[in-house]
Amino acid sequence: MPSREDILILGLTAGTVGSLVGGLLLGIGLGMVTQGAHAGWLLVLPAAPIAGGLGYLLARRLVSRPPTV
Repeated sequence: MPSREDILILGLTAGTVGSLVGGLLLGIGLGMVTQGAHAGWLLVLPAAPIAGGLGYLLARRLVSRPPTV
């Protein structure tokens, strides 16, 4: 069972990593779209699912870790 500290660190880490990755993909993709490169949509559309997927992977790692006593 993860402790409160582990859950807090997970939330902060997932939020930070998700914001950075999602924001980076969104910013670069929208910049490309506004310049006329339609390939930018390949970065914009999966930005949120990729950011959420990273949080999911961090949570699975926390749950699979053996409990500390």
